[in-house]
Amino acid sequence: MKKPRTDPHAPPPSGAPPLLVLDGLSLRLGGRPVLRNLQATLDGRVVGLLGPNGAGKTTLLRVLLGFFKPHSGDATVVGRRLGAEGTILRSVIGYMPEDDTHIAGISAIRWVRMLAELSGLGRDAALERAHETLTFVGIGEARYRNVGTFSTGMKQKVKLAQALVHGPTLLLLDEPTNGLDPSARQRMLELIRLIGKAGETRVLVSSHLLGDVEKVCDEVLILKDGCVAGVCDLAAEHRAQKLYVDLEISAPNDGFTKALQSAGCSIEMRSPTRMQVELASGLDVRGLYRHALLHNAVLRRMTHSRDSLQDIFLKVMNGGNDGGS
Repeated sequence: MKKPRTDPHAPPPSGAPPLLVLDGLSLRLGGRPVLRNLQATLDGRVVGLLGPNGAGKTTLLRVLLGFFKPHSGDATVVGRRLGAEGTILRSVIGYMPEDDTHIAGISAIRWVRMLAELSGLGRDAALERAHETLTFVGIGEARYRNVGTFSTGMKQKVKLAQALVHGPTLLLLDEPTNGLDPSARQRMLELIRLIGKAGETRVLVSSHLLGDVEKVCDEVLILKDGCVAGVCDLAAEHRAQKLYVDLEISAPNDGFTKALQSAGCSIEMRSPTRMQVELASGLDVRGLYRHALLHNAVLRRMTHSRDSLQDIFLKVMNGGNDGGS
């Protein structure tokens, strides 16, 4: 095996590696399987880690940070293998935990500067970067105040600043909008979008809030019960602009459904008289009416929409696991 390189900021050998490659990653805690044979490759600039509470999202982040050692399998994070290059990997990661972690009585500027120095920056460079980063996240004017006096939204911004201050290659965000009101949530999501667009730092966002993930991420890894339940390329989904129609007909009609399938539509039957139809290219709502007329299908209700992350998530949750052990 090759000896790991000692320069933490040297580019990985592949030049532009995927953000995350999971290679059969498994973890047991207290004798219980928590992560089971995770297999996935994610290559977005801002990647979402999505799943219900208890799905294994925070545990996976802690494995990537080296807090837990996998019992089997491995992972490659921005070109660094978790097992072979774990120490180097941690030096190029910024981590925003879900819980508050600041020291009681400390000011924002002292706290962020301290974390910058712990990340390897010199004293003067750490102070300069702390000022710049706190200004970027929007609390530059309050940087000399005690963090304990901050609102929840301001504390979240301080946590984001300390994760960013050393200029990481990868930013790990664990529930970054936790406890925020709607306006503070929008500001946090806008900061995440800005970081992703800048191109210098890639982002992995762990959240159970589908709306937040859909607003900022271009790719999503969905976990369920410690397994990979699905991987969704949101950017591709948005480009495809698939149109879905929810139909209810007065009585079961095989001729109508078979005609739609022959026209290239994908159909998911919800009941004998209710279905979701993914319209084929070139077929519009008027085409549905023509098929209904030809096959004597009486349409009782019809609504149409673009596919959303919520639709994808619910299908994955209801469809079982693809990545089980």
